[in-house]
Amino acid sequence: MRAIFWISALFITYTYAGYPLWLFLRGRKKGANLPFSVPAPSGTLPFVSVVIAARNEASHLPRKLKNLADLNFPAPKYEIIVVSDGSTDSTNEWMQAQAGGNVRFLALPEHAGKAVALNHAIEAALGDIVVFTDARQPVHSEAVRNLVTNFEDPNVGCVSGELMLGHPGDDAPGSGLGFYWAMEKKVREWESASGSVVGATGALYAVRKELLVKLPVGTVLDDVYLPLCVVRQGKRVLFEPRARVYDEVAKPRREFWRKTRTLTGIYQLLRLAPWLLTERTTIRFRFLAHKLFRLWVPFALIALLLNSMFLPGSFYRYALIVQILCYAAGFLALFPWKLGTAGRVADFSASFILLNTAAVVALFWFLTNKKDVWQAGPKSQTVLEPTGEIPVELGEGTASGSR
Repeated sequence: MRAIFWISALFITYTYAGYPLWLFLRGRKKGANLPFSVPAPSGTLPFVSVVIAARNEASHLPRKLKNLADLNFPAPKYEIIVVSDGSTDSTNEWMQAQAGGNVRFLALPEHAGKAVALNHAIEAALGDIVVFTDARQPVHSEAVRNLVTNFEDPNVGCVSGELMLGHPGDDAPGSGLGFYWAMEKKVREWESASGSVVGATGALYAVRKELLVKLPVGTVLDDVYLPLCVVRQGKRVLFEPRARVYDEVAKPRREFWRKTRTLTGIYQLLRLAPWLLTERTTIRFRFLAHKLFRLWVPFALIALLLNSMFLPGSFYRYALIVQILCYAAGFLALFPWKLGTAGRVADFSASFILLNTAAVVALFWFLTNKKDVWQAGPKSQTVLEPTGEIPVELGEGTASGSR
């Protein structure tokens, strides 16, 4: 039992502290090979395709298209492709009216899933660089330019943007989830500085079109699958903190379902890309330490708690008390009490419990082959197989790859 206690403790410590420390030291040893800091002159910018897979996003697309129109990027140098994934609201009608100039619109006749929608967008894209973004989150006006600058290095195949929780100009939120995301971004920075990032920010990332592969039907995490395929082809995946995209801090319940979906997608990757665990995968160790180990932490936490209950000695008694206090603090976060510093500790503890509970549910979803995980939340819709029908292109701009 002592062995299980210490193995569990060391595993948890390595996952959350040891791996980030290893990355930090490795990055310093490599001389902090960070992304470029000087934007490219507009004359050297490549033609870029900005793609959005949308399903029933009529309430968000007007604001998103205006946001993209305000980019500090030459209009002749980029196109916007919106693919409607069998939308049943007014998305198709509104987008049909907007199509023209550098805005193109594709409508899938039936709901086939985000992966299928993105595959159609990739096939239609004229750009040398394809930028993936979502309909809901606004991007900073310099975001696309800052992403594209990194592709001056021919060894770079994919660049991830940075997700900011809150509105533009706000400071980072002090919530537990905000703290978790801040730590996650540091890990990505250190991964980028020392080699390649394991995955990208789904709300904003860019890939050389020549390196893009077809997404398997039903893929949950295109923002991890595609970057890993880039690494497999011998190119780097970078994290660019100057390419910012903004999102609101989610309610705990919504964040739980979103995180569960994401972690289910990590398990799915093992089925879609078994080559990730082979010796020839240069990023295998990072995938294990950054992605898979976090999925296994809740089981180590359970083992740690159970062994603390039954092992003799004062040390294990104190260890048990500390664990109980941490979980109790998370329970306090359920109440709207103003507790100052104690409240922040409780919030962090609650977030830690939420994320690890999501990992357990994700394993259950994966083992039971749950299909309805494309949208976060319990009301998700089942991902359908593609019908084989050719999408209807309702509008097309005059952009061309030579622009």
